[in-house]
Amino acid sequence: MARPNILLITSDQQHWNTLGAFNPELRTPNLDRLVAEGTAFRRAYCPNPTCTPTRASIITGKYPSQHGAWTLGTRLPEDQPTLGAMLGEAGYRTSLVGKAHFQPLRGTAEHPSIESYPLLQDLDFWRDFHGPYYGFDHVELARNHTSEAHVGQHYALWLQERGCADWQRYFSPPTGTLDDDVRHSWPIPEEYHYNAWIAERTNALLADHARRDEPFFAWASFFDPHPPYLVPPPWDTLYDPDALTVPEVTPGEHERNPPHFGLTQEPDPDFSPWRESGHLIHGFHTHLLPPEERRRLVATYYGMVSLLDKYVGRILDRLDELGLADDTIVVFSTDHGHFFGQHGLQAKGPFHYEDLLRVPFVVRHPDQVPAGRVSSALQSLVDLAPTFLDCAGLPIPDTMTGVNQRPVWTGEAEAVRDHVICEFHHEPTTVNLRTFVDRRHKLTIYQGRTYGELFDLAADPGETHNLWDEPSAAALRSELLLRYAWAELAKEPTPMPRIAVA
Repeated sequence: MARPNILLITSDQQHWNTLGAFNPELRTPNLDRLVAEGTAFRRAYCPNPTCTPTRASIITGKYPSQHGAWTLGTRLPEDQPTLGAMLGEAGYRTSLVGKAHFQPLRGTAEHPSIESYPLLQDLDFWRDFHGPYYGFDHVELARNHTSEAHVGQHYALWLQERGCADWQRYFSPPTGTLDDDVRHSWPIPEEYHYNAWIAERTNALLADHARRDEPFFAWASFFDPHPPYLVPPPWDTLYDPDALTVPEVTPGEHERNPPHFGLTQEPDPDFSPWRESGHLIHGFHTHLLPPEERRRLVATYYGMVSLLDKYVGRILDRLDELGLADDTIVVFSTDHGHFFGQHGLQAKGPFHYEDLLRVPFVVRHPDQVPAGRVSSALQSLVDLAPTFLDCAGLPIPDTMTGVNQRPVWTGEAEAVRDHVICEFHHEPTTVNLRTFVDRRHKLTIYQGRTYGELFDLAADPGETHNLWDEPSAAALRSELLLRYAWAELAKEPTPMPRIAVA
């Protein structure tokens, strides 16, 4: 068969159970359409629950501990081989529209970043720059989540081109003039929202690929529903806060957890023993919010998901109009999950619950991937690169440590993984943890610490009873620690086979 096109559509920080097909409280008709026309994988995981590490894993097929972008504020080394470059060498056209976040917001002479200030907002630079960038022939980028002051790059140029001359008034100081007290309802007209920009520009590239009759790998990389929690009308009132299920902490659940869990439930916690680098540690703050604010937050988050869904639909519709759908693998996912009250937590941090590690994951390829199927086979976002290469008929480099999932996607195999590993290395030593997940259990360990987490996901799917210190679970903990050690050994890349005695 001819080489398939590949369309990767991602959101940012989306909880795994926020598709209407599986959660009746949400309205996502276009993502539900993907579920009906493809296979939904309900046990998909990120390799790291923060943006840069996982996004770098998506394009390298390596874990964050291997490709170099180990946490936020780091940069993926430009010499890392990438999926886009490999596909490009084989004749694919490659593009990325939206969020890259392969480099940090600040650069130095030793570690430069084109996604950093002041270059981030040098619109003359971005007017002339479209790549190549990490193997993508063509990029159109932005860095802001909703009203953040980081707005600039190609998105700001597009706003100007669309006649939004006063675009700064929709964004926070010092870039813009939006009142910092604006919450939930974002006054930006929907026509100027970055979702509209991403869909419009992705569709323009798809039309160009169709006209040239060339295989393509396109990544439409959306920013929502990542906080700040803002969405324009009418999406800000789409959901009634009082009609939604708002997750709650289970009383006493953090008494058996490592100490940083319980500190999040205090009004003024002291996290100073964990601070090494001087930079923000995500999640290390109080997570207490008034009940009415938590309800409104969930309603806004769901509104952001539904608005995202609308523009995913625009891209899917354009694929149909161009006659590309039958020849295109479409994958929808996100970079990592999100807390909106589960376990008393908000957003993200070193809390490796399913809510943060699991991701929505849907694959569609007509006549190749079974339609309407729901699978519990373990998936990891680190598997995307090797799987896409195999789908394109290309060899998978031995340096990639993700697993080829094509036999599972096509239904030829039930599973090719018996475990996944998730990493979180946010401070040099004090916040460095690894999680091992198999079909039933989850184990989390911390560098230099005797505490940890052990959950039986079958008996305790809500992860409210940590078995780490339970005498009855001692043998299970030992077994899982050994299996985790074996899994780490198996992650080692083999750049070449052994070809001689010495």
